[in-house]
Amino acid sequence: MGITATAHHMSFPVRDLERSRRFYEDVLGLARIERPDLGVAGSWYGAGPCEVHLIEVPEAIEIGAPPPRLLPLDRHAAFAVTDYAETREHLLRHGLEIVENPGAGQMWVRDPDGHIIEVIVAER
Repeated sequence: MGITATAHHMSFPVRDLERSRRFYEDVLGLARIERPDLGVAGSWYGAGPCEVHLIEVPEAIEIGAPPPRLLPLDRHAAFAVTDYAETREHLLRHGLEIVENPGAGQMWVRDPDGHIIEVIVAER
């Protein structure tokens, strides 16, 4: 016997909350959800049954560096989309570098802080 875990949220440390909000809202299309006052700036988003938490971290606090390049093998978060071609064009309009695996319906980009984000057509 063991536990049964379900994803609840993913958290990204960010240096510029407004810049990151534009990415997660305008590029990924996530909608903000209510966030309690935690004593530090941040934004929460609904992403299906999971949440995305952005936490603004002051420059003086070391949080580690994101991967030095856009490499799908590195740690990343994945978001499901319905239309590969439409999503690809949307990401390109936002000036993002994309690494693609079109045969599997996958592509990867980086958010403003360098975190790797995968978008995938989950239902094929």
